[in-house]
Amino acid sequence: MSLRLTRPRMQRIPLYGWLTAEAISLLGTRISMIAIPWLVLTTTGSPTQTGLVAFAEIAPMVLFKACGGPLVDRVGPRRMAIGADTLSFLVVGLIPVLHHAGALGFPLLLGLVAIAGALRGPGDAATAALVPALVERAAVPYERATGLSSAIDRGATMVGAAIAGGLVATVGAANAVAIDAVSFGVCALLLLVTTRSLEPARVEATSEPDRHEMPTSYAAELRDGWNVLRRDSVLMSLAVMVAVTNLLDLAWSAVLLPVWARDSGAGIGAVGLVFSVWGGASMLGALVAAAYGTRLPRFATYLVAYLITGLPRFVLFAIGVPLWVILAMCVIGGASSGFLNPVLGAVTFERIPREMVGRVTALNSALCWSLMPFGGVLGGLLISGMGLSTAMLVVGFAYFATTMAPALIPSFRGMNRQLPATVEPTPSPRDPLQLVS
Repeated sequence: MSLRLTRPRMQRIPLYGWLTAEAISLLGTRISMIAIPWLVLTTTGSPTQTGLVAFAEIAPMVLFKACGGPLVDRVGPRRMAIGADTLSFLVVGLIPVLHHAGALGFPLLLGLVAIAGALRGPGDAATAALVPALVERAAVPYERATGLSSAIDRGATMVGAAIAGGLVATVGAANAVAIDAVSFGVCALLLLVTTRSLEPARVEATSEPDRHEMPTSYAAELRDGWNVLRRDSVLMSLAVMVAVTNLLDLAWSAVLLPVWARDSGAGIGAVGLVFSVWGGASMLGALVAAAYGTRLPRFATYLVAYLITGLPRFVLFAIGVPLWVILAMCVIGGASSGFLNPVLGAVTFERIPREMVGRVTALNSALCWSLMPFGGVLGGLLISGMGLSTAMLVVGFAYFATTMAPALIPSFRGMNRQLPATVEPTPSPRDPLQLVS
């Protein structure tokens, strides 16, 4: 009887360990997003060099995420995630060490940041590729895992900036980067200890090799992943849609929102307040989606959530409403946005063949991130050309058109649930989970 009571909890240890590692990793990322640019700005005084550092991290991350999928499938997502975190601990840790030694020139910093971005690409892809195995092992719906992950992401956004600002102010930017480095090491250790049961079983060699198991070239595996993505109209269309919304969201957060704070007199404190309220409401929405998402129709949830979280935000900023109205909108829009990642994540994982989850999720994620480096440029050009209010409306209606286009495409009804809401647990607690890698 005792074994029956404890077995479900034991099966969920990998999921809980993964979620804990996600929380630590995201907080570390939020710290580095503020600490590294501030370190560059205070040591060089150059906004241009500060921008170059951001580009040096994002560009390799997108490139290596796109190209690293077959490696994730070959090595296995668990081993790749642990390896990437371990190497990131060493690479990011060199930044504060070299800075305090007086040996951190700008070209060397660019190189280290680029290597860190290159490691983060396949590392993030491998972490995401663990989800199907975690869901199967824990016997929970996809919405539960993706919803909890999304809630952690939103919560990290809410508190991460405050923690980062406090760390930079009290211990300095370089030491804050050191804390980010330590977070990579902690994540690697957590995954190593809590996800042992996700190791693939050893397969005995057979007398006649299966033709499906014959080795293929890396390029062929990458091409196979791309073919799966592009031939699935729902996955491909969602990836393009998210890429465009990421572009527009970055234009808003990086340029339009700070300019609004300056021109309206609200001040930079209002920017932090908007992000905190939005992030907190979004975290609550994601928690509700994690608990009740399986009862909701995915396609309808997608449409309603984007209707609420999209265009109204930009219209209110454009017409110049008081700050309290903006914050009320952040509560409603943020809570609605919390339902999106659980839905989109569940749709994505259900439609990808298990043996190709690494390469397809990596390509999908890279495509979603591909336009983000240009968001700030877009926001600046729009404000320079047409003013803040018009720029807000242009971005808002572009957001509306992009997110509502699926309503006109019948194939998007395929977003609705493809698999049973729960996955049966593995037959025996002694049998390791089968992972194709």
